[in-house]
Amino acid sequence: MKYFCSIFLLLLVVVGCSNSENRMMLTGEVKGLKKGTLLLQKFEDTLLISVDSVEIDGDPVFQMESEIDSPEMYYLYLRLKNGTLLDERIPFFAEPGEIDIQTSLKRFGNDVRVSGSINQEKLQEYKALMDRYSNKHLELIEQAFEARQNKQDSLAGALTDRQNRILASKYLATVNFALNHKEYELAPYLMLSEVYDANIKYLDTVYSVLEPEIKNSKYGRELADYIEARKKSQ
Repeated sequence: MKYFCSIFLLLLVVVGCSNSENRMMLTGEVKGLKKGTLLLQKFEDTLLISVDSVEIDGDPVFQMESEIDSPEMYYLYLRLKNGTLLDERIPFFAEPGEIDIQTSLKRFGNDVRVSGSINQEKLQEYKALMDRYSNKHLELIEQAFEARQNKQDSLAGALTDRQNRILASKYLATVNFALNHKEYELAPYLMLSEVYDANIKYLDTVYSVLEPEIKNSKYGRELADYIEARKKSQ
């Protein structure tokens, strides 16, 4: 009897350890929030589903959790006490382990600090890189608009050409970023979310260099399926 009890306890320990390895513990604070409901959501196929929620009643500190088979994008929503769901949401790269989100009620979707996720850290690096291209693109749009207002059509045309080159450079920068971060789930995610309409050779190139465990991740498998579908449609 003692033998079987020992085996049973051992199985419980193994199962518990296995679950903890794939569990995300999300903590954080929404400064200024007195009452409301925080919703932790993700996409299941094409549907946005809730995986956990927590009621805030006086204390803006929260804790939630979720089983994560493979790192992927999650979203934190806030429903106010009157039932209104804020338009802003906090997207973040969820992965097993402890992740912390710090934000405020006043700037819920903008004033955000996420820590504990290496993929999120790399995503922030990517966004900082893309901001340079976006800022330059906006400058060229303004300059082209002014040129047209002043009847400087040739200058406006030249500025439009520069805009197109900026966009092309942005695509190539995304591909290069993915290639240089092939050991992270972020790499296939960027190819699917940012440059899905790029030349198929770029998608193929990135997929071919992904680490084996990344190819077997959620976004790695989705990228493989997407590439196959694109090839069949050509």
